[in-house]
Amino acid sequence: MNKYFIGAICVLILVLAAWFLYSPKSPTLPVQESNFSKGGVVIKDNPDVTSISHETNTTIKLYFYNPALDQGPGGVQCSKNGLVAVERTIPKTEAPLTDAVKLLLRGEISDTEKASGIQSEFPLAGLTLTNAAVTEGVATLTFSDPQHKTVGGSCRAGILWAQISETAEQFESVKSVRFLPEELFQP
Repeated sequence: MNKYFIGAICVLILVLAAWFLYSPKSPTLPVQESNFSKGGVVIKDNPDVTSISHETNTTIKLYFYNPALDQGPGGVQCSKNGLVAVERTIPKTEAPLTDAVKLLLRGEISDTEKASGIQSEFPLAGLTLTNAAVTEGVATLTFSDPQHKTVGGSCRAGILWAQISETAEQFESVKSVRFLPEELFQP
């Protein structure tokens, strides 16, 4: 009988070990958002933001403008030379292009970034991204701008356009950017 008892315990141990090894992992608890991180976006180096596990994050770049980096004869040149990439960490998503552009449009710049000369005219009242699609390397970004905030001076319109375009072109699938309606970002 002793032999059967030891055998039963060995079988029980094997069953328990197999159950622990092959049982589904416990589900991950949802991350609570802070007020600063609407939509689950985590702004780097901000102690007010709840951190999210690295396994569920991706790092993106937002392109803001620093006029001090874009100086030439006569002052500010209004070129891409003044664009500065700022990293943000967001949850992994099926639509990183959409999420990146929407985050750029929010125009959230940290105090440290502002102190280094980075600026943006975003957010613009009423401006929203309504659709983003990539076909054969061309990202078509459709916006709603009912208050016509994207127009007004070639320098300003060019920098706004460049910020969005560079932010979109960081993704491998995007080779160029097209804006709709075509009246956006006009001087």
